[in-house]
Amino acid sequence: MILVTGGAGFIGSNFVLQWCLNSDEPVINLDALTYAGNLENLQSLKDTAQHTFVHGDITDADLLSSLFSKYQPRAVVHFAAESHVDRSIHGPEAFVHTNVNGTFRLLEAARAYWGSLSDAEKAAFRFLHVSTDEVYGTLEPEDPPFTETTPYAPNSPYSASKAASDHLVRAYHHTYGFPTLTTNCSNNYGPYHFPEKLIPLCIHNALAGKPLPIYGDGQQIRDWLFVEDHCSAIRRVLEAGRLGETYNVGGWNEKANLDVVQTLCRILDEEQPRADGHSYSEQVTFVKDRPGHDRRYAIDARKIERELGWKPAETFDTGIRKTVRWYLDHQDWVTNVTTGAYRDWLGKQYGN
Repeated sequence: MILVTGGAGFIGSNFVLQWCLNSDEPVINLDALTYAGNLENLQSLKDTAQHTFVHGDITDADLLSSLFSKYQPRAVVHFAAESHVDRSIHGPEAFVHTNVNGTFRLLEAARAYWGSLSDAEKAAFRFLHVSTDEVYGTLEPEDPPFTETTPYAPNSPYSASKAASDHLVRAYHHTYGFPTLTTNCSNNYGPYHFPEKLIPLCIHNALAGKPLPIYGDGQQIRDWLFVEDHCSAIRRVLEAGRLGETYNVGGWNEKANLDVVQTLCRILDEEQPRADGHSYSEQVTFVKDRPGHDRRYAIDARKIERELGWKPAETFDTGIRKTVRWYLDHQDWVTNVTTGAYRDWLGKQYGN
């Protein structure tokens, strides 16, 4: 079986659902169920013995040791992280606690377990660390995309904490021979995305008749990756990636934030028009830019295609339409996650 951390979050839950759809291998899912962890994402697995959920924190060394001893996984897929840049600006300590200390505790527990295995089991074991392109910093418009050898230059507490965790994973491979793999992905979007990030926030606000907040001039460029494509890439790296290597995972879809929101508005105009007949684009509102906002991210994903034969199945046009349709069809899910605490956060971040 495999151990997945953070498997009730956005990317983690999509990975667990996709894993169970494509494999009979059991999954142990460890998640602390912080604000973005949501067991409702995994409702379809509630009656299956293939999926075992454990409520717990990756900084809990005793819990981790007991899980490795009890379940003896052949692999760890490590998603658990604080991941929202805006939240890291307001409260960086939680990001250091989870992303740095938590990854360290998990590495220590996994290394101790790995050291107890037979030679054959050691050779088969994998520790796959899921990270972000934000560790590379920002790009100028004419710069080539990030590659796996781009120097790290994180610009937010979030990306700095993820960079630290990446370095720990690398060090454990080179110092101890621990069998690690790292993936650095671009901006994900798709089903079960917590509605504080750009795409689900704008879909939710558009339907509620609220402003669609755009930082600065909206020309910040990101490479957009459909979450199911990301999950298939992780499965492929886990299956065939070279030990100690890093693989960048991107969608080959560079889009400015404003263009993404305008695309959402056009799709919503078609799928669920406003009652007054006006376009949702009239709700676009420009707000003060966030501190240290990176201008451009772009991923060069040729290494994973060249070595492992992976490339995204979705274009941005097909993926974003699937995403909008999912949110329109799952309004109950959106309602259930938009709690009072979530609304308080939006008020703090974007103003009333």
